[in-house]
Formats: sequence, structure tokens, C-alpha cells
Amino acid sequence: MPYSTSRRNFIKASGTLGAFALLPSPIALGNQSSSGLAPSERVNLAVIGIGNRGGDVLKNMVNSGLCNVVALCDVDMEGEHVQEALTTHPDAPRYQDFRKMFDAMESQIDAVLIATPDHSHFCATMLAMSLGKHVYVEKPLAHTYGQCTRLMAMEQKTGVVTQMGNQGHSGANYFQFKAWSEAGIIKDVTKITAHMNNPRRWHGWGTDVTKFPSEPLPDGLDWDQWFDAAPERPFSDRLHPQEWRSWYIYGSGAFGDWGPHILDTCHRFLDLGLPEKITAVEREGINQAGLVFPQASTIRFNFPARGEAPPCEVTWYDGVDNKPSIDTSAAEGLEPQVVDKPGKIIYSKDLVFQGRSHGSPVRIIPREKMMDMRAKLPRFSQRNSNHYKNFLLACKGEEVARSPFSVGAPLTQVFNLGILAQMFGGELRFDRETQQIMGHERASALMDPAPRVGWEQFYRMHL
Repeated sequence: MPYSTSRRNFIKASGTLGAFALLPSPIALGNQSSSGLAPSERVNLAVIGIGNRGGDVLKNMVNSGLCNVVALCDVDMEGEHVQEALTTHPDAPRYQDFRKMFDAMESQIDAVLIATPDHSHFCATMLAMSLGKHVYVEKPLAHTYGQCTRLMAMEQKTGVVTQMGNQGHSGANYFQFKAWSEAGIIKDVTKITAHMNNPRRWHGWGTDVTKFPSEPLPDGLDWDQWFDAAPERPFSDRLHPQEWRSWYIYGSGAFGDWGPHILDTCHRFLDLGLPEKITAVEREGINQAGLVFPQASTIRFNFPARGEAPPCEVTWYDGVDNKPSIDTSAAEGLEPQVVDKPGKIIYSKDLVFQGRSHGSPVRIIPREKMMDMRAKLPRFSQRNSNHYKNFLLACKGEEVARSPFSVGAPLTQVFNLGILAQMFGGELRFDRETQQIMGHERASALMDPAPRVGWEQFYRMHL
């Protein structure tokens, strides 16, 4: 498709300058119909990581009717997991190296979807932003605390539209939590328990691993490119295409996978920020070599008082049988079957709330209490753009992205710190002013480890 420079400049400028504020209110509120757009009015989208989760997000982007898929990039173009995307978009140019994709197609790309393994989000995102491209990055935003800091700085420097892919942040829970917090229904929260007790990929084998396994490299897989800036290890199906999440140096465990879907609204609308203490209360089935996540863990975060808000204790539970500890005296009317699903219990001085993950709204417990209060509960919008459409409309200047890096990065940094507690055990004290872990050199070093040789330039782009 011939590319219109004026069109690209409009999309880039509208997202950068915040055209949202200048639009008539029906458009600003996202009530307009954007279906049936001509190709020239859609966002030109490049995709890095087109299999598994990336393939799912790609389909949702396309189904919005707001984008043209102009390039596909994946290190494994012969893998079974990428074939659906390749078949669906046969005319899109294909690349295995995102750097070569940008070299060849920079002028034809408005926005980039990045859905690679956790360890390889950062470099592609930094390069895309440096070129003025809007970016949608799957959760967790980045693999280390330092990477998140640089992404926030780059977001501020470039002004591009950014969105972390925690899809529930455009769901009912987002609008409810915002409205209820602003109305003073959710306030004075002192304790939160968050739980994710589904089986994980490393369960059953992660305890006995002493080294990375090695298997023959499949044809067509660019294994060196797969590492990105992370350390090199042998190929095996314990890493690619899906098992990478099990390993500390490539994945983010249950925290990175589910934390952004369970604690996102609590973190944002309670203004939790960063913790001052992180404690590994319990770790079961530890991998003694320090390679794979525990079979179960209980991690407690202590957040200080913020203005008039009291200190808040957030406790995370993962592992099949590691169910949350319930304050039965406060949580009267709790539905036990809901605790069996990923979710949270929020204790305030006056009320207790129970909720699931993603966009599911919370409810006041016991049910009778919620029924007594229902006339006072503020209404919230139930007809909103989903997370994918919200990002693309933000690229066009018609909405504001709901989970930009300024929101998603601090949330991810909480989990980055939690993972260090999972790894080392004990207690970590964090200085919120200096953003340093105090008295633990090994944990401090892993907050911002040096990149692999040859990838250093991506760590300087925000300067």
C-alpha cells in the first residue's frame, strides 16, 4: 500500500500532542463508531512476536478494524505456533530481526505490538520509541527494574502512545475501582491478599534442575536473536516456544504473568507506588541451583502511608495448595469458591471487597452489606473500548491509553522486587527515595544487570 507521509505525521502528532483534549466530547469519550475505516485511516501496525500470546493479541488488534498489519517479525518463522499469523497475513513482509525490520520499513510503521518472551521486551520497545513509533507491550512490561525505569524515561522523552497489555485495565474493574475510589467507597485500605493458585509450567520439574538442558536446534530458529540482551544458554523445549517463563533469567514467573491482572487497579487507584519492605514469608519447592521459580511462594509487600492513606500490606500467594490466609472476622460472607480462582481480597477500615482477576469488578462482602449500600454506590461506564481498541484509538488521538508505561512500569517494578525476594528469600528493604535495595548486594545487582555484549546501545537511548 502506498504510504502517506502526511497521514503518518498526523497519527504520530496526534498521539504525541494529546489531540484527545482538543476533540469534541462524543469523540473524546470514545462513543464514536470506528468500524469500516478505509485503510488510509487505520494505524499501520508491525508485530514482533507473532505466536501464542502474540498471535492472540494480533487477532484482537485486527478485529478492532483500526489497523493494517504491515510487518511480521519472529525469531522462529518455521515454528508451528506462528503459522496461523503467517497464513492470515500472507502479504505482510517477514523478518526475524526487529532491527532489520525497522531499517527496511521505518517509514511505513505507525505502531508496534511487542509480545515476545519477558526478557526480550525491552530492546525492541526502546528502538521503536526512539523512532517515534507508538508501542503496545505485553505484560509484564520488562524483565528488570532498571529496564522499566528506562522505558518510563523514553516514554517521557518521545511522547509516543504506550500501552502495557494488562487487558483488564480497560475492563469493568478499571472503571469501577476508579469511580469507587474517587467517591470514597474504596479508601483506607490496610491489607490486600492476592492469590493465583493455578498449576504453572515449572510445577513438577523445577525443583531438581541443576543446569539448562540442551537439545538440537530446530531449522529456521535464530537462537542468538532469541536471547536479545539476556545471557546465552543452550536451546531446549524447556525454553522455547513457551517454557521460558519458568526460568529466572528469561521469565517473570506467576508474578509477571498474573500480577498485572490482579493487582493493577489496587496499585493505581490506591497510589501504592513502590514498597519499602519485601518479605519471602514462605517458599516451597525451591530450586537449589537458583534457576527456576519455586513451586509455591508467599511474598509480602509493605507500602508506607501515602498522604492520608494508611500503610498497606499486600500479600501474594502462588502455588497449587498455597491458598490465601483469610481474616474470617473481617471477611464475613466470603465466597470460598471465588478464592479458588485467581483474585484478591481488599480489607479497608470499614469495608471488605472481593474480586477476581482481569476486568472482573469487585464486590462488597457480605452481600447483605452491598445490598444495603447499593443506592450510594456510584455508577461507572459499562460501554468502553477494549484494551486493544483503546491503544489504537490513542494512536489516532481519539482516546488516552489507559495503561501507559507511566502506570505499567511502576506496577511491574513491584513484581521485579517480589521476584528477587522469591529468588533469595528473607527480607529485602527498599529505599523509595534512592530506589535501591539496602544491604543485599546480590539482589541489588539484579535490579539492573548489564546487557549481553552488543546490546548496550539500547540501554542508552533514553539519555
